[in-house]
Amino acid sequence: MLTTIILMFPSEDAQASKQTQLVSKSTDKNTTENDTRYSAPLAFRTPTPPADNKDVEQEEIADNIFDNSTLSPQNVNKHESVSATADDEAFAQHLAMLQTRPEGVDGVLKDIDNQLAKQKAKIKQQASNDDYTVEYYEVAKGDTLGGLFSRAGLTAKDVYDITQLPLAKKNLLTIMPGEEIAISKNDLGELKELSYRMDKVSTLVISHNNDRYKEVVNTKEVQSRTSFITATIKSNFWNAAADAGLSGNHIMELANIFGWDVDFALDIRKGDHFSLLFDQEYADGQFLRNGNILAAEFINQGERYTAVRYTDGEYYSENGNSMRKAFLRSPVDFKYVSSNFNPRRLHPVTGQIKAHRGVDYVAAIGTPIKAAGKGKVIESGYNQFNGNYVFIKHNETYTTKYLHLTKRKVNRGETVKQGQVIGTLGKTGRVTGAHLHYEFIVNGVHRNPRTIDLPKSMPINRSEKGKFTSLSKQLMAQLKSNQQQQLASN
Repeated sequence: MLTTIILMFPSEDAQASKQTQLVSKSTDKNTTENDTRYSAPLAFRTPTPPADNKDVEQEEIADNIFDNSTLSPQNVNKHESVSATADDEAFAQHLAMLQTRPEGVDGVLKDIDNQLAKQKAKIKQQASNDDYTVEYYEVAKGDTLGGLFSRAGLTAKDVYDITQLPLAKKNLLTIMPGEEIAISKNDLGELKELSYRMDKVSTLVISHNNDRYKEVVNTKEVQSRTSFITATIKSNFWNAAADAGLSGNHIMELANIFGWDVDFALDIRKGDHFSLLFDQEYADGQFLRNGNILAAEFINQGERYTAVRYTDGEYYSENGNSMRKAFLRSPVDFKYVSSNFNPRRLHPVTGQIKAHRGVDYVAAIGTPIKAAGKGKVIESGYNQFNGNYVFIKHNETYTTKYLHLTKRKVNRGETVKQGQVIGTLGKTGRVTGAHLHYEFIVNGVHRNPRTIDLPKSMPINRSEKGKFTSLSKQLMAQLKSNQQQQLASN
C-alpha cells in the first residue's frame, strides 16, 4: 500500500534526489536510478526555504505534509548499504506507531489529504487578501489628480470620492511636478491604497475597504543631533564658512546674530575665526534639514563675541546681554562704502570742502533699505539735493536719516520697527551714482554710524537669569570641548 502512496506523489522525485548524499553507493548493478532517489526516509529531509512564488509555496506545503507519511521497509532496504543513523531509528519507531493505528495506512492517507486541502484553502484566502499590485506614478508638468488617476486606470468616481476626504483635498489637489504617488490595486483593478509623501517625514495613506475610504498620516520620528563647525578666515567670511560646511542660510543667520557688533563687509580680517554648535534633524537615519544655531563664538580683530540661543528664540551673549542692539550697524546690504564719515571731505560734485556727515553705502538700485531701529517717521519727501528721503526719530536722543532713495515705502507719522523696509536704494538728488547716504544723529550731533557704540537692548529677564546661566555654561563648555578636540585632531 505504501508503494502505491509513493507513486501518487511523483513530484517528490526532484526533492528526494537531494537525499542521495545520505546513502552509500549500491553494490547491486541492477539497482535503478529511481531506487537511489528513494533510498532515504523523506520524513527527515532538510526543508528548503519557502519561495516567493505561491505555486512553489503550495508544493512545499504538500512536501511537508508528505514528509509525515511512511515508506515500506522493503523500499528502504532495496540498497545493500544504508548508513545507520538516529534518523533511521526514529523513522522505524514512527513506522511502528502508524502500523498500530486501527485505520491503517488508508487512514493516514486520508489525514494527509485533509491537511493538504486545508493548507491549500488557507493559501487561497491569503492570496485573495494580499494579492494586489503597487505602481508608482510621477506627477508630470501640467498634471492633475484626474489625469494621473486616468493613467493609473482609475475612474473619475475614484477621484471624486478621494477628494471628499479633508487631508486628500488639501494635499492631492495641489500636487506638483516631480512628486510621486503610489497606487495599489487588487486583481480586479480596484483601488486598494494610495500613498503620497507630503514632506520628508509625513506620508498621507488612503485605504479603500468595503466601499469606504480612510485616510491617515504616517509620521517618521524626527531626531535632533548637535553638530559643530569651526573655521579660520583666509580671504572672506562667506568662503570660510562655506568651505567649513555651513549652508547659505546658516551663514546669513550667523552674520545676523553678530551683525550688531561686527560689520561683515568692512570689519572682517584674515585670521578672524568662528565656531558654532547647531541642530541637525534626521528621520530613519536620513538627514532632513539644518536647525537653529545653539551657540557661537566669533573672534574679530582680537575681540571675542559670544552668542547663546535661549528658549524665547532670542540670542544673548554668554553673560545674558541681548545680541540685538537698539540699532542696526548698517541699514542696507551693501557692496562697499564709497565715502566714509568725514568732517572735511572734498565734495565730489561742487569740488568744495564740505563735511560728509554720514556714510555712503553702494549697492544695486532697488536694494531694500531698512529702519535702523524702532521709531516714528518724522519726514518722508523729496528735494533736489536729497532726492527721496526718510527721517526717523527713535527717541529724544537718536535720529537716523536715509537719502537718495528710488522709492519711499513709509509716510510721515508712521511708526516703524527695526529692520522694516522703508524704501529702496537709488540715485535721486545731487549724486554721482547709486548709493544710500545714511546719517546717525545723537542729541542733535552727527556721529559716525560705523564706529559709535550702539546702545544695547535690555538683558535677559531677571526671572530667567538662573536658567539662562545654566544653559549658557553647558553650551559654551560643549563649544570649547569641540574646539579642543578639533585642535588636537589637526
